[in-house]
Amino acid sequence: MKTTDLSSFTTGNFDKGAGFIKQTLWYFTNALFVRASWNPFMGIKIALLKAFGAKIGKGLVIKNNVCIKFPWKITIGDNVWLGEYAWIDNLDYVTIGNNVCISQGALLLTGNHDYTCSSFDYRNAPIVIENGAWIGAKCIVCPGVTVHSHAILTVGSIATKDMEEYTIYKGNPAIKIRDRIIK
Repeated sequence: MKTTDLSSFTTGNFDKGAGFIKQTLWYFTNALFVRASWNPFMGIKIALLKAFGAKIGKGLVIKNNVCIKFPWKITIGDNVWLGEYAWIDNLDYVTIGNNVCISQGALLLTGNHDYTCSSFDYRNAPIVIENGAWIGAKCIVCPGVTVHSHAILTVGSIATKDMEEYTIYKGNPAIKIRDRIIK
């Protein structure tokens, strides 16, 4: 039977962007006030996100049970909608433009692990969602993806590559199905 040398296993080998105390304070603030389903007051949620370093424009709608991993690694433009149970797992930076909808249960996933390394290091990359884009319910946007202006990712789809502007994508992995025409 082969034994595993635990000394070679590393965790947290990326820049979390804040110290232990700030991360701990955010964990409890998020659980008690921001993510909590009992708190329907968006103003409180927005103020707390800003207090922890989030850059947020005007008109953010943040529904209940939205999870944001590290608010100090997010920029949100004007008139953005974050639907129930949206999860922004921002181990890396996430930039959301103006007039964007992140629908219910969507996951913005900025990191995963390097399965080719025995230490299973993190592999992180930022996500950019440009103006007018719509991420449908239960969609996943993978690390390093840019969702260009006014692109749509339809319900349950997974974006593994950049999405062209004014285009609608569907599937796993998401592929272009047609142009988005705005009247």
